[in-house]
Amino acid sequence: MTATNPAHDFRVARDFLLEHREDYAAAYEGFRWPRPERFNWALDWFDGIAGRSGDRTALHIVEEDASEIRLSFEELRRRSNRAANWLRDRGVRAGDRIVVMLGNQVELWETALAAMKLRAVVIPATPLLGPLDLADRVERGRARHVVVRAGDTGKFADVAGDYTRIAVGGAPEGWLAYEDAGTAGITADRAEDDEPFVPDGPTLAGDPLMLYFTSGTTARPKLVEHTHISYPVGHLATMYWIGVGPGDVHLNISSPGWAKHAWSNLFAPWNAEATVFVHNYTRFDATRLMAEMDRCGVTTFCAPPTVWRMLIQADLTQLRTPPREAVAAGEPLNPEVIEHVRGAWGVTIRDGFGQTETAVQVANTPGQPLKAGSMGRPTPGFRVVLLDPVTGRPGEEGEICLDLTGPEGRPVGLMTGYEGDEERTAEATAGGYYRTGDIGSRDADGYITYIGRADDVFKASDYKISPFELESALLEHEAVAEAAVVPAPDPLRLAVPKAYIVLAEGWEPGPDTAKALFAHSRAVLAPYKRIRRLEFADLPKTVSGKIRRIELRERTARGGGIEFHEEI
Repeated sequence: MTATNPAHDFRVARDFLLEHREDYAAAYEGFRWPRPERFNWALDWFDGIAGRSGDRTALHIVEEDASEIRLSFEELRRRSNRAANWLRDRGVRAGDRIVVMLGNQVELWETALAAMKLRAVVIPATPLLGPLDLADRVERGRARHVVVRAGDTGKFADVAGDYTRIAVGGAPEGWLAYEDAGTAGITADRAEDDEPFVPDGPTLAGDPLMLYFTSGTTARPKLVEHTHISYPVGHLATMYWIGVGPGDVHLNISSPGWAKHAWSNLFAPWNAEATVFVHNYTRFDATRLMAEMDRCGVTTFCAPPTVWRMLIQADLTQLRTPPREAVAAGEPLNPEVIEHVRGAWGVTIRDGFGQTETAVQVANTPGQPLKAGSMGRPTPGFRVVLLDPVTGRPGEEGEICLDLTGPEGRPVGLMTGYEGDEERTAEATAGGYYRTGDIGSRDADGYITYIGRADDVFKASDYKISPFELESALLEHEAVAEAAVVPAPDPLRLAVPKAYIVLAEGWEPGPDTAKALFAHSRAVLAPYKRIRRLEFADLPKTVSGKIRRIELRERTARGGGIEFHEEI
């Protein structure tokens, strides 16, 4: 491939994956990352879609009150141009960092596209963050501008720094009103709405584009830096995993501010020239969600395991036209959920594994045989190696790592590094491998099964225990809505598995329920894996919904809860 026409090279790579959507072997062996020297996804790709098929719907948002908005690629091109010009007039320059803390609203996508066109660096932030988290993002992220909902401006009252304050939905004193940008009401058929945007310089592929603060399940959030190709181009692999193509309507349930939102509400669907569909709600309602999926013609669907577990509590047959493709990411999906959805929809949920630091690395891709419990095989463009945590040698079980030194070199869909932390970056990429910190095993067919975070796996009586495996077994019982397993100190075995349980509706915590769960554990788990202790309690989570097992381990060490012990 040449570097003279980056949009052309990008399209060639994309079309190759679409052509081989259900031919994994051909896609994996034949795919090559486009590696342009200069590339601006918003200008070179998104605006190009608008030029080719501008009247196609790019974004469709349905609100809880049934109001909705549909915007075409051409309308979003014009609106993002207007926003980019307005932001530039307010001092936003190439390289400036912008904290964007918005909900699933049109301004979020406008701002993202506008920032790319300006070569500004977006720091995505969930509206769930509080003042301390925001102060950290402004300070360590060296933010020069913030764009937030009007209702969240009060959180910045004590956030020090010299930064431009922009509010969406009404501006309090001291804030600029985003509405002054004049993006609302822009249409694709009025010539006066077509305000040109002229970039002030070329976009180099290695220029920073996004700076993510990771969710921090065990430590202070890291700052993950992505470039103008690592996420936009890297998510060609994510597009392939989802199975989304031109004309599809893609629903991804994810909160803004997290990497998965960019994965599947921005780059993957628009790489495919599909519609991004969003249904906003304050409280999850499975029946309403399925009604909107039917009405709006959702064809591809991605949701985290928590949402899938809530969905199967409802009558899934209410969905008259199930999506063609269904995927899950964020944490491994338990087999019983997959079977329930397959029985109701005739569709198999396909797992995918990735991180904020990468695009999807391992996945069950469309049209391929699935193996129970496996998250699939490496995706096109990623060479995955399992390194023994002790010897560092490749094997069939070990830390899931990406090969950075093979014939294809470093995968495009990998972060630049941890911004401002060279030591941590060097540690994560030592020896020519990017180390995920997750443990897996690979079978003879190349399928990888997730075991757990390296710091979550523990030993009991010298046997290695995977918390995820035990949690999956517990979730098979009708009484269990959520479960987390951690080691509990034991004088004889060093440690034994302890489960923290959130009960399903209709079940009461107490000795009778505990006895039933211990009996279930004995029935489905090998003796050395059995749950020996149990406590009914809510699970501490990060704002992105990941279980903070470190808190549960500390709580277990302290003791004090009402704990039930297996009767031996």
